[in-house]
Amino acid sequence: MNIIKQLKWRYATKKFDATKKLSTQKLDVLKQAFNLTATSFGLQTIKLIVVENKEIRKPLVAHAYNQKQVLDASHLLVICLQEDILDTDVIAYYDNIKNIRNTSETILKPYREDLVNMMQKMSVAERQQWSKNQAYIALGNLMTVCAIEGIDSCPMEGFLPNAIDNALQLNKMGLKSVLLLPVGYRDETDMFAGFKKVRKSINDAVIEI
Repeated sequence: MNIIKQLKWRYATKKFDATKKLSTQKLDVLKQAFNLTATSFGLQTIKLIVVENKEIRKPLVAHAYNQKQVLDASHLLVICLQEDILDTDVIAYYDNIKNIRNTSETILKPYREDLVNMMQKMSVAERQQWSKNQAYIALGNLMTVCAIEGIDSCPMEGFLPNAIDNALQLNKMGLKSVLLLPVGYRDETDMFAGFKKVRKSINDAVIEI
């Protein structure tokens, strides 16, 4: 697999083939890729909502400025953040480390206390922004994995988060939507698929010191 070739193949898909579906195996790869995404401290204060049901997705199109990809794609991925990060989240994280790695409490205690203190010093807005930064890392990772797997995708910031949250009842899960990523397979009539990529030259984009 030539990764650069696949990244050149990738584009923000404007029109999906509504008849084509991701296999269970392909969808599982995306779920695992999301879960394996690097996050600050490994705390994972973001969640992935996978929406396949088209009846649920139909009203979401209006909340995404009528971008049809939300409905026509095989699945809609909604990257969310927790409404807040609590002490219990940090404690649960370090408990998980202890269970998986059998790390001693002596080693974990100072790190746990430092992270609890760090989060307590932030405002709710600052904690949400901290989580939002992690969401963008996950988006980039998912888009790259999609390209490698031959899956088309279209990253979206252009939507009404509160409307999406209400429609999917994310508040009941303590979540807020941040990014949308419809995934599936491009329609053969999507003219954008054949457009050449417009990028700066490597010399303009990369500075070597």
